[in-house]
Amino acid sequence: MEVKDIIENLSQKERSEVKSNNIDSIQKLIPLLLKRVTAENVEPLASLLRKSVLPSICLDVDDKIEHLFIKIEANPQLLFKEEVQGKIEDFILKRFEADKKLVIEQTSDISKFVTLMGQYLNDAISSSGTGSKNVLSIKEKIQSIDLSNNGLKELEELQTELVAAAGSIEDEMDTVSDKLKSGKSKVQELEEKVKTLEEELTKSKSESMKDHLTGLLTRRAYDEEVKRIESRYKRSNTQYAVVFFDLDYFKKINDTYGHDCGDVILSTFAKILDKNTRDEDIVGRYGGEEFVAIVHFNLNRELLQYLKRIKTIVTSNSFLYKGNKIKVTFSAGVSIRPNHDSYENTIQKADMLLYEAKENGRDQIKLEDGRTIK
Repeated sequence: MEVKDIIENLSQKERSEVKSNNIDSIQKLIPLLLKRVTAENVEPLASLLRKSVLPSICLDVDDKIEHLFIKIEANPQLLFKEEVQGKIEDFILKRFEADKKLVIEQTSDISKFVTLMGQYLNDAISSSGTGSKNVLSIKEKIQSIDLSNNGLKELEELQTELVAAAGSIEDEMDTVSDKLKSGKSKVQELEEKVKTLEEELTKSKSESMKDHLTGLLTRRAYDEEVKRIESRYKRSNTQYAVVFFDLDYFKKINDTYGHDCGDVILSTFAKILDKNTRDEDIVGRYGGEEFVAIVHFNLNRELLQYLKRIKTIVTSNSFLYKGNKIKVTFSAGVSIRPNHDSYENTIQKADMLLYEAKENGRDQIKLEDGRTIK
């Protein structure tokens, strides 16, 4: 490859540096290329960026984000392309706008509720009105009457005023009572709306944790569950294994039968994993045709039984699609948490064992003690 061909594949900033420093040979290009960030250093950055662009409330852009970052995980150097950087920046803006809009919409009823309660409380507090003022005036007049000088006439006159004031107070209290009854009805209506809102938000949160195709935990939800499991492991030393699954020759299935068939197979395989994984364990879709499970166990035979059960179900049956019986196999790698310093090292080992299983012919499960389940 000639120097000019290499230069054409550089970033705009690198090309500017080539021009300003009159770089015209491969030897001179080497120091510039050595400045590039390695894939090893880019991967944590890609993971951090992915978490930063995922919306915390509104989930409208999740699918697009997942699609982009699956590509970035496969090729971290994509982070240095201006087009990809532009998409990430766009996702960040969408995250803030979407979250802001949803919060405003979903909290409007609560705002109305607070305002209405304040309004009717003010009405109740200020319910004395004109009638009460009249009573105060009458009280002052009564106190000023000199009964020793035959004040009965004045008392008779005040009786009429007192009756009128009492009637005024009664009318005012009826008005306040009507308002409070009306307000109570509106408050109950808003309480129902708030309750519905809470239920919708709970449902939305639950749905956001599930992959739309397979019904398993999304990568994001899986990562959150791992934090909980890892915390319990550090407190109670609860032993668990990380199992990395990958469907064999999945691209060939898509090419032969179409992507709809591929979706059916992914969904069916996910159902097998979900049905055969206990409630205290977790299983999620890690990306594409990759799945990962956290399986707790006390004895090694419990873990082996789980792995063999999944293997037997998948390999002894055919997947059906439009009358076609399709044989599907998978490869897997299994690592044990207590054998490693961290969860990250544990899943990395499971990934390496999965790679070994594929390199050794697929349709097998590799364990880190050297055993292979075929």
